[in-house]
Amino acid sequence: MPAALWLSPISTSDVARAAARPGWPVASGGAAWWTEDRPEEGGRTTIVRLAADGSRTELLPPPWNARTRVHEYGGRPYAVTPDGGVVFTQLTDQRLYACDPSGEIRPLTPEGDRYADLAVRDDRVWCVRERHPGGGKVSRAIVTVPLAGGDAAEQVAGHDFYASPTLSPDGLLLAYVCWNHPRMPWHGTELRVTRLSDGETWTVAGGHAESVLAPRWRDDGCLYLISDRSGWWNLYTADPRGGAPKPLCPREEEFAWPPWHLGGLPYAILGDGRLAVLHGRGDLRLGVLDPRTGILTDLPDPYTGWEPTLAADGTSIIGIGYGPTTPASVTRVDTTATEPPGTDDPAGRSVPGETTGAAGAWSGGGGVEALSGDDDRVPDPAYLPTPRPVTLPGDGDREVHAFLYPPAHPDHAVDGPRPYVIFVHGGPTWHATTALDLTKAFLTSRGIGVLDVNYAGSTGYGRAYRELLKGRWGLIDVADVVAAARWLAAEGHADPGRIAVRGGSAGGWTVMAACCRSGAFAGGVSYYGVSALAPLNAHTHDFESRYVEWLVGPEDPRLYAEREPLALAGGVSCPMLLLQGLDDPVVPSEQSAAFAEALAERGIPCTYLAFDGEAHGFRRAETRSTALAAEFAFYQQVFL
Repeated sequence: MPAALWLSPISTSDVARAAARPGWPVASGGAAWWTEDRPEEGGRTTIVRLAADGSRTELLPPPWNARTRVHEYGGRPYAVTPDGGVVFTQLTDQRLYACDPSGEIRPLTPEGDRYADLAVRDDRVWCVRERHPGGGKVSRAIVTVPLAGGDAAEQVAGHDFYASPTLSPDGLLLAYVCWNHPRMPWHGTELRVTRLSDGETWTVAGGHAESVLAPRWRDDGCLYLISDRSGWWNLYTADPRGGAPKPLCPREEEFAWPPWHLGGLPYAILGDGRLAVLHGRGDLRLGVLDPRTGILTDLPDPYTGWEPTLAADGTSIIGIGYGPTTPASVTRVDTTATEPPGTDDPAGRSVPGETTGAAGAWSGGGGVEALSGDDDRVPDPAYLPTPRPVTLPGDGDREVHAFLYPPAHPDHAVDGPRPYVIFVHGGPTWHATTALDLTKAFLTSRGIGVLDVNYAGSTGYGRAYRELLKGRWGLIDVADVVAAARWLAAEGHADPGRIAVRGGSAGGWTVMAACCRSGAFAGGVSYYGVSALAPLNAHTHDFESRYVEWLVGPEDPRLYAEREPLALAGGVSCPMLLLQGLDDPVVPSEQSAAFAEALAERGIPCTYLAFDGEAHGFRRAETRSTALAAEFAFYQQVFL
């Protein structure tokens, strides 16, 4: 007899409203800026300024919407100007606008181009410009735009992609990251430097098989950078004139996330020359690295992870921390007490690359202050699940990483196998974290467990782990998800007849492919998933237009027919729910519609829900609420 589901106070509207996530913090002169989403205002993004005196101002009233569509996934949409205002990209026309401290907004650029990765130096905005000529090839360049307004001046061009433009302190050299098709930025990039006086350019680091990210100048003669040349994204220094980069703190850990969004800053330079850094496997911890000694000191804070976008202001770090019961929050951390006792004595120092403190974190003082947060929308912690990192057996001797979220309810105990939903993240070069997710809590508080899988190809576990996916998309990710279902049943967590699988984008592809190839699932839920490869190649955006070559192989009808869910739809035997935005530029709606039609022709129960005005990732509160309600109704049907 199936166990009944539980009653929960967490509603679909609670989940939808909880999407007001902060992003892209900046700090200067005791003030802080960041973006905040407004799901109840059509999903728009505003910019918040917290002044040094504690006063808070929303700089962009409706209908202003600070979002860039460069690479379609966007990135950092604003930069702070010398007077404390901001320059930002407006979603509707993609023009750059200036907003002065009084709130007056004026345009800087004409319509037609897109801008991202913004930084202001003196009287100019340095940024990546993306052009979409009608019917022509998309192009990108690093440009400058006068703060007074006017046409952009091209500084560097010729590569397919650019990121992280950063000017040397003396203003003579420009460092930046670039790469070309068919590579993605986590496959291979180059760190280049251009002398602005004559345009001479040379490569400092990187190549076809090395991912270099986030260059920053220490001074005119030294660059910091992140590279995975060791197999892990670690921090290095480099002479901007050439020479091999030198590791600062070699570890089998990641110091960055994959750059799906332009403008990420996974480390920051403090006023005394130390570096605020993030490091770890899966979740990233916050620490301070002394580049002179290589000593890394973890900072005490209440979070299980931090997003890779840090800012520094003297002795303070501003970042976005998160935890399983704490919403993502812009947080200021004081580092004045992070030097452990005895560090002036060489005999008392830990060796370079090791963390000080008996428990892996320095327990000295230093304040931690949340500057933003949605605490008023967080449910009673008794209804929130506690994630547990687990390692599952994959094919052969492989390990599969995941987070287990057992059901949680103050009035109910888990007294046997429960229904479970396996979450599959998108990307596929992305990863699951322990950040508070009310979608998970909505399920676990109703007696439905969750297993969030970091299948082969996920980031956070080194280059070798993410390259397991090369040429095997639709195979190895599916195998890991099926292995996860078997593990749940074998360990007694889940009723083997009541395990569903859900995912979005690339995760939707894995959901559909898993339901095609395995009978392990009671149902599958795909959000804007990929079902066919040739149409994806023909219609998707430029950033990912060659990604399938790496994930599957060169375009070949026979190979595609062996791999894509649409060609394998005859293998589906479980009900499915497909949800799609009709304005999706990444995975067009035809992908979900075609798969739904293929299942209908075979008599497989399938519900297809399409939403006007939504793109790749639902942003409106009403859409998010409706979609989750439909998803839960689907689980009630397949589990009970």
